[in-house]
Amino acid sequence: MQTKYNFTCSLLSNGSGDSIRNLHLAGCALCPTAELACLKSLTKVRLHAVRFTGDALGSFLCNSLALEQLEIRYCDMIVCMRIPCMLQRLRYLEVVGCYRLQVLDSKAPNISSFCYEGDHTVQLSLGETLQMKNIHMIFSGAVHYARVELPSSMPNLKIAAIRSNKEITNTPMLHSKFLHLKKLSIALTAGTFSPAYDYFSLVSFLDACPSLETLILDVSQTEMKHVSIFTESSDLRKVEGQQHHKMKRVNILGFTSARSLIELTCHFVESITSLERLTLQAQQSSFRCSVPIHKASKCSPLPIDILMEAQRALLAIRKYIEPKVPSMVKLRVVEPCRRCHAVER
Repeated sequence: MQTKYNFTCSLLSNGSGDSIRNLHLAGCALCPTAELACLKSLTKVRLHAVRFTGDALGSFLCNSLALEQLEIRYCDMIVCMRIPCMLQRLRYLEVVGCYRLQVLDSKAPNISSFCYEGDHTVQLSLGETLQMKNIHMIFSGAVHYARVELPSSMPNLKIAAIRSNKEITNTPMLHSKFLHLKKLSIALTAGTFSPAYDYFSLVSFLDACPSLETLILDVSQTEMKHVSIFTESSDLRKVEGQQHHKMKRVNILGFTSARSLIELTCHFVESITSLERLTLQAQQSSFRCSVPIHKASKCSPLPIDILMEAQRALLAIRKYIEPKVPSMVKLRVVEPCRRCHAVER
């Protein structure tokens, strides 16, 4: 049985709310009220599954002029979210799981970190973004969006994490650049990621990021439908003349024998002159005996199809990639645990 409680905001008036710096509201409804104006010292606000009536969110934000960090999660009644320009101190904005959201319009001028997870059709406007240094985006088509839209709108990005479970088109090769980006994480993960997507098209990011030092690519999936290098093993594609002189580390998770992924990895090896470490990790168990935090005496089971694909990936690495790796580059290949998966094999 759930009990409803009506919190009277007037309890925060008469100076009672002046000292509150950190506010976390969850599973409640928020109505427009003058008493909320007393929370003028808030620096961090986290709203989880909060229902707003009228312009409660707008009036609340307009009175939170000291706000530095705003997190809004799973508030699924929000259709339009506007962050006012008066929030001069706002540095971190997170909007996650608000799936009815249609418009996200921020006028706050000094946001340096932005995290968004939701519908790809949202009308996203972040106003002045010269201060933006760190971005995390999760939605279908996020990789294409990041390559096309972000270089011009966020020219000073240093860290970007992009996750997508579906890409309708390949990543285009463009002239725009991420001149200051140093760390890039791209996750193209799904039960089965579309075999129509060409992993090799990700060379566009290599060309666009001259200052990049670390690249993490996650292509984990439970069933690999891309054309295997062992099915079609003609000459591998190359991009002539493209070189990168800052990249030090490349880490590919969920590595498979997909032909376009092999081509991409070979391109990394041949065109990144500064490469120090290349890690290629085949699909792993959810819980691993080698990871202390998992506290598992044995790795969780893996389907036979995943184990077979992992073996194909290892063969592809030995045949097509390992011979191309320069002696000064440390190649680390991680396969599924032999001890725990011996019976399954």
